[in-house]
Amino acid sequence: MITKCLFPVAGYGTRFLPATKAMPKEILPVVNKPLVQYGVEEAVEAGIHQFGFVTGRGKRAIEDHFDISYELEHQIQGTGKEDRLASISDLINNNTFAFTRQNQMKGLGHAILTGRNLVGDSAFAVILADDLCLPEPGEPGVLAQMVALYKQFRCSIVAIEEVPADETHKYGVIAGETMKDGLYRITDMVEKPAPEDAPSNLAIIGRYLLTPDIFDILARTEPGKNGEVQITDALLEQAKNGCVLAYQFKGRRFDCGSIDGFVEATNYVYENIYKAD
Repeated sequence: MITKCLFPVAGYGTRFLPATKAMPKEILPVVNKPLVQYGVEEAVEAGIHQFGFVTGRGKRAIEDHFDISYELEHQIQGTGKEDRLASISDLINNNTFAFTRQNQMKGLGHAILTGRNLVGDSAFAVILADDLCLPEPGEPGVLAQMVALYKQFRCSIVAIEEVPADETHKYGVIAGETMKDGLYRITDMVEKPAPEDAPSNLAIIGRYLLTPDIFDILARTEPGKNGEVQITDALLEQAKNGCVLAYQFKGRRFDCGSIDGFVEATNYVYENIYKAD
């Protein structure tokens, strides 16, 4: 039912300069795998095999990562290093990847609208690679959890987690009616509110399932905070005219858009996943 996933990857990654001057932040490795590959693998686990990337200038490395490298593969063929490409080779052989450019940085809502030609008129997922989400051992990933909910409710769903009150200014924050433990019907959304203005401490993180009518809403959404087209504004209109759910996912999320979160994720993956393999 959800067969396509959109990755908005056009941002500059200024918090990681100078590392990101010539390398996309989404290619930064957490141990031995780039952030964006973790996101694609999470989507594949959820049954998704068609991927669209909204890129920008200087992002060709993402396209190259999801393509065959004949010279490299020839050089390591028959050596012990060949297995190191197994995970990305499997993704390349069993999924499709398409790319389009966001010519101007006008916010996440605009980036998603730019990807309309890649996903068409079906419901789709959105992953922000900055947010590395890892499930509990033996449990499904965050996107798989959300896809299961979509099969039941057939409406847009956002992933949320509790954040400290003094950090609400970093996120879109929701208010909602509790449907069951960890699941809310959204009644309000505020983009990056000051702590005193936040309707709750339930923050939206980088996982969305969106119904295709979101595109028409985004097309008429005026720029909001910071002069950008905010996905939260479009989702709030959807919520008022229908239903949008917020899901408090099971698992662990690392904010790899920050240096502290990136280092924390690297240490966690090294100790709990890489060494275990």
